[in-house]
Amino acid sequence: MKATPISRCASVERNTTETQINVEFGLDGLGRGHVQTTIPFLDHMLQLLSKHGFFDLTVQAKGDTEIDDHHTVEDIGIVLGEALKQALGTKEGVRRFGWASVPLDETLAQVTIDLSGRPYLVYHVELPQRRIKSFDLGLFEDFFQAFVTHGGLNLHVNVQYGRNPHHIMEAIFKALAKALDQATSIDERVTGVLSTKGKL
Repeated sequence: MKATPISRCASVERNTTETQINVEFGLDGLGRGHVQTTIPFLDHMLQLLSKHGFFDLTVQAKGDTEIDDHHTVEDIGIVLGEALKQALGTKEGVRRFGWASVPLDETLAQVTIDLSGRPYLVYHVELPQRRIKSFDLGLFEDFFQAFVTHGGLNLHVNVQYGRNPHHIMEAIFKALAKALDQATSIDERVTGVLSTKGKL
C-alpha cells in the first residue's frame, strides 16, 4: 500500500497595492477552517469548502473593499489556486477526477473537476437575484476563473435548479468541496500520475 506523501500542504502569500492575502491549504486535513476576508458571505463559503472537503484552510485577506469587493474576491481565487497547485506537487498517486451532486432544499448543484493542468471553467449558474445584502454574487464567477487559471484545473459548475441565491451558492461550494476532496485524494492503484502522457 502506498504511503500518503508526507506534506501535501502549501502556504502562499500575495501582496499588491489592492490586496494583502495569505492562504495555508492542507489537503489531508480534518476540515479545520480559519477564514477572515472582511467579506462575511465569502467567509461562509470558504468555511464550507474547508469543512466538507476535509481541508485544513486558513485565509487571511484584506483589500480595497471600500471601492469594490472585486479585487479581494478575485485575488483570493488566485492565491487559493496557487496553494492548491503547490500542495498537489507532482500529482503522483492522485485520483485526478472528482464529481459531486449536492442538494440544498430546492437547489441541486453539480461540480466536476479534472486536475489536468489545463485551466478551463464552465459556469452555468442562473441567479434569481445577484446580491445578498451588499455582496455581488456574480463575483464568484471571477473567483472560480482565477482559481482554475492559477490552480491548473478543469472545473464545470452546473446548477440544475434553485430558487434561493444563498442555497445556490452554498450547494455549489459544498459540491466543490466534495469533488475536490475526491480528485485530490490518493489512490494506491495509481502509479505515477493518472495520465497516458505520463504528466499532468
